[in-house]
Amino acid sequence: MEKIEVGEVFTITGEDNEENDVEVLAVITLEANDYVAVGFVDDILEESEEEIDVFFLKVDDDGDFSPIESDEEFEKVSNAFEDIMEAEED
Repeated sequence: MEKIEVGEVFTITGEDNEENDVEVLAVITLEANDYVAVGFVDDILEESEEEIDVFFLKVDDDGDFSPIESDEEFEKVSNAFEDIMEAEED
């Protein structure tokens, strides 16, 4: 599987079958699973950093994105990404 890089742009299909371009903002590996933080490209181009909606997705074995199913898993991933972002700001 190819490594996903920060800055890559992917098209994802939402629940309403609408396609959106998302840019990878961060990549993290937790407990042998890869996760990405993504934001909509349109938001990134138009907004300041504070106003970008960030979504966390799990990367499956095929390199496809899938939603994070459990609240517990989401919480772990969310906290890990927050730590990364804070470390980058220092």
